[in-house]
Amino acid sequence: MKVLALASYPVEAAATRFRLRQFVEPLAARGITLQIHSFLDSQQFKQLYRQKSWPRTALGLFGSSLRRLKDLEAARQADVILIQREAMMFGPPIIEWLGARVMKRPMVLDLDDATYVSYTSPTYGGLGSVLKWFSKTDDLIRWARLVTCGNRGIAEYVSSKGTEARVIPTVVDTDVFRPGPGGIARNPVVLGWIGTHSTFPYLESIFPVLGDLARDHKFRLKVVGAGKESISVPGVEVENATWEIDREVEDFQSIDIGLYPIDASLYSGWASGKSGFKAVQYMAVGVPYIATPVGGSAEIGLEGTTHLFATSNEEWHQALDNLLASATRRQQMGAAGRRHVIEHYGLEAQADKLANALREAAEGKKRLNVARASRP
Repeated sequence: MKVLALASYPVEAAATRFRLRQFVEPLAARGITLQIHSFLDSQQFKQLYRQKSWPRTALGLFGSSLRRLKDLEAARQADVILIQREAMMFGPPIIEWLGARVMKRPMVLDLDDATYVSYTSPTYGGLGSVLKWFSKTDDLIRWARLVTCGNRGIAEYVSSKGTEARVIPTVVDTDVFRPGPGGIARNPVVLGWIGTHSTFPYLESIFPVLGDLARDHKFRLKVVGAGKESISVPGVEVENATWEIDREVEDFQSIDIGLYPIDASLYSGWASGKSGFKAVQYMAVGVPYIATPVGGSAEIGLEGTTHLFATSNEEWHQALDNLLASATRRQQMGAAGRRHVIEHYGLEAQADKLANALREAAEGKKRLNVARASRP
């Protein structure tokens, strides 16, 4: 079976890397050929959120739009079209409409974020909101044979629209994401956060807590991918690093306590649609973490065993104080998290779910053709 995956972003984006690219080989072993066509290339993705680069970005988006039209020929040859969020990162769903409604290709939509919730881009502001065309997601849900969802909250939204939903969490290959070399005793303890410019405000929301903790504990804060030239927290040593794909696993391994704050007040419904992937990454490398129980992070792991939950500043202070004070508990929770990921978030098990979803979409097309052929 041939599947054409249309993604907005190149492999540098986690959604493309972990919800598409890492399934190419597992799906091939199950008789499914997955071909991925990204809207943006790597250079465009690197420049996308730099305001000073907007003329080059605009020209690049025009070129990408023309190339996307050429993908319709590949779609004609595919048994199923798999849309990761959206075929184009702006404007109405023209490509999806042509593929699913005009060419009659079975379409599967993959949602790992609540893209049906509008928000204001921290880079492009109101203009970005207009171009983004948030209402397209509801159209895509309606046109899809089924939707693969990153968490239950997204699946419930999809089901409310009358479309079949399958929950497939975002996972990692645990042979790649694994604990670092044993016996490393870091002094001071490293609190770590790895994210993007758009989620950095979540981390900023607990900076007052970190400043208070620095009065009683010695620790270092490692921040990766914030997109900021400088980051400072009073009394705290901060390492501010750029995100690099070749260093991704190493960065997670270099952390003693993972931070996963989500301030739902910042982006409202968008935050509740987050799939909790960072929790899976922390656990895979054996790192205990503290998370806000919002969206997928509320569903992943075993609270008190693999991680701790915190919502208010007081809860964040208490949870961090607990883990900073006990190396033994950090080790126990990290080991429990690693076991939990292997048992419940294995790549092969999720590949089975995805393969079944793709076949179900394709079979729906075949059943419809048979029914039409049998009519008198």
